[in-house]
Amino acid sequence: MNTSLAERSVVVVRNLIPGLATLFLLLLSVVPLSTPNSALVLPPFALMGIYFWSVYRPDLLPIAAAFGIGLMQDILSGGPPGLFAAAYLGVHAVMSWQRRFFVGKAFAVEWLGFAVMVPPLYAAVWLVGSLYYLRVLPVGEIFIQGLLALAFYPAITWALGRLRAAARI
Repeated sequence: MNTSLAERSVVVVRNLIPGLATLFLLLLSVVPLSTPNSALVLPPFALMGIYFWSVYRPDLLPIAAAFGIGLMQDILSGGPPGLFAAAYLGVHAVMSWQRRFFVGKAFAVEWLGFAVMVPPLYAAVWLVGSLYYLRVLPVGEIFIQGLLALAFYPAITWALGRLRAAARI
């Protein structure tokens, strides 16, 4: 049976949803607010998207997409080139490898996995950033970002889960 162009287009659009949703989360993370230094304390929404899709549909958010989103974050945030690209590659690789452990478990297990991953990831980001700028970066902003990541994770994954169910992917 031949599939029509419309049916194939629907499949293509569905397959793009994880990447586009994570790209939207990235843009939400770098949107300037009216408060000074707001970019330093915005939650890392793209990280949450990378984590979520790496667990539930790593085939629809390939490692190249995680790298591209990270590189785009590096460019938009003005940070060290390749920092978030490498961080997102690591998150994608680890979560794709450990996905069997998380799929089908209670949300608390998934959230705990995220909570375990965030501190070493942000410690590495802080260390590489400090080395790149040849000075010790303030720990406060990165600590706040980590806490915000943990606080916003349930809402973001709820929204991504609803999107996944609605798109049937």
